[in-house]
Amino acid sequence: MGKINGCLKCLFIFFNVLFAIIGCLLIFGAVKATAFNSQLSAVGSPSLGWGWLFAIGVLGISCLGIYAGFSEKLLALKIFAGFMGVGMIIMLIFGIIIVVIRNKLKSNFDNASSEAVRPFMEDEGMRALLEVQQQSAQCCGVVSAEDWGDDIPYSCECNTRGGFEAFGGFGVSACKSKPQGTKGPDQIYKQSCSDIIFMWFNLIFQIIMGFFFGFSVTALMGLLVSLLMIHQIKRHDNAGGASIAMKGY
Repeated sequence: MGKINGCLKCLFIFFNVLFAIIGCLLIFGAVKATAFNSQLSAVGSPSLGWGWLFAIGVLGISCLGIYAGFSEKLLALKIFAGFMGVGMIIMLIFGIIIVVIRNKLKSNFDNASSEAVRPFMEDEGMRALLEVQQQSAQCCGVVSAEDWGDDIPYSCECNTRGGFEAFGGFGVSACKSKPQGTKGPDQIYKQSCSDIIFMWFNLIFQIIMGFFFGFSVTALMGLLVSLLMIHQIKRHDNAGGASIAMKGY
């Protein structure tokens, strides 16, 4: 008979196997992302080293949990519980950092000017993405149409009558005349794309926040379960030691 409750042990091992699979998938994703590392670095993305560290950490800690569950070793469970406690704190810290970055980005979008977005407009890839966004979301420019300089693309063209367009995309957008001295369509969308662009960024941030806070809750559960297993092992060992002492007496 084992020292740990059978159902608790199976549940513990099952979830560690599940997270070991997730760790393998994260490593596979990191390998694939390495091919695009130079492109990601060009737009200010953080180094993939953190991704590798996180993926290997998830796999390694999960393997430790599987070993601790099968072997019922007190030391292995204590080490696992320590990793869970530290991991919970780290995940909470990263989740809070993402919230702060999201709020700062929102403030930057709200207070952005055409001068601030000029470096992005000079990148051909960003310009192409913005043109696609303008056609689907019915908007023009990041902050305003002036972001395009003297040559406004036809993706900003507003073809509606009466100054408003029909429902579609992200809502109703008014038309206005193009700025004086610029080339391009006579009527352009009045709405800028800043709110719509931030909406996509906000969706990404929400997914990342859910990821970190979800892992922190999972780490808390792992910590509580491992502490319960440690308690059961100690109780089993103490009970065994007491019966041996009584027999000797």
